[in-house]
Amino acid sequence: MEFLTSNLQTTSNIPAWVLIVVMIWVLPWKGYSLWLAAHNSQKKWFIILLVFNTLAILDIIYIFFVNKKKK
Repeated sequence: MEFLTSNLQTTSNIPAWVLIVVMIWVLPWKGYSLWLAAHNSQKKWFIILLVFNTLAILDIIYIFFVNKKKK
């Protein structure tokens, strides 16, 4: 139980506004990349993008470099 309380104390040092800014940055990228992966039937990419949180870096790489536009 001590591990949980010490972990909570560590995360409480981050100001709330920083978490809000990070959420505003990540959510649109995450949503768009997941939509593209689902739309293109790329199940493996969908799972990878859903599971790993990289502050939208992996999402941006997927959107601009991996995603193949259908003709």
